[in-house]
Amino acid sequence: MRAISVIGTSKTGKTTTIEGIIQELTKRGYSVGSIKEIHFHAFKMDIEGTNTDRHKKAGATLVTARGDSETDILFQEKLSINEILSFYDHDFVIMEGVRDAPVPKIVTASSIEAIEDRFDETVFAISGVVSEKITEYKSLPAINALTHIKELVDLIEEKSFPLLPAMKDECCMTCGYTCEEFCGRILKGLSKREDCVLSKSGISLKIGGKDITMVPFVQKIIQNTLEALVKELDGYTKDGDIEICIKK
Repeated sequence: MRAISVIGTSKTGKTTTIEGIIQELTKRGYSVGSIKEIHFHAFKMDIEGTNTDRHKKAGATLVTARGDSETDILFQEKLSINEILSFYDHDFVIMEGVRDAPVPKIVTASSIEAIEDRFDETVFAISGVVSEKITEYKSLPAINALTHIKELVDLIEEKSFPLLPAMKDECCMTCGYTCEEFCGRILKGLSKREDCVLSKSGISLKIGGKDITMVPFVQKIIQNTLEALVKELDGYTKDGDIEICIKK
């Protein structure tokens, strides 16, 4: 799965750009999901006094509303982007307004000054209203999604890559960079996605069917502990794979 985020202030063509990207990716045969960040502290989908609201207030920590045309699952907390993405199984996920994820980003803006407010090493293209006035910014292409959507999606196909683990900075940085900095290096051609140390792990962990990312230090602890235990058993071979499944 690959993901990008389109960021920018309101009235800059952000949603219009995303609509064009989703439509063009779908035309090319990709499955596409989307995530919308709501920058409004009091936002909630549920309404005071509804049956689902009463379920929540009674103590339910996960509430589902199922109708004929859609199913809405209501978590009673703010999930991280990685937790949200774990529910997706798409070729591409297009995010709107999400800034706290180490994914390639497109900035939509109405002016040069507005670009700079959201510009960082993870930005690979400019679009929106300002792309009617400029063709590039700091050597990055400015592409109008209304008139050149194919070129913009060509660039998305070129620049996007499988998701980075998005580990906390204090937990990993084994490569010497944060995940956001590493994303920027990939976009600049200074690193490759497969250079991520966690991609080369010989240890995998699944809980409830979901892959759990582990930093090298934790992987080493698990490997050393398991090998110390199982090497005393008949049938142990030094070069054999070790598989353990704990069912509950």
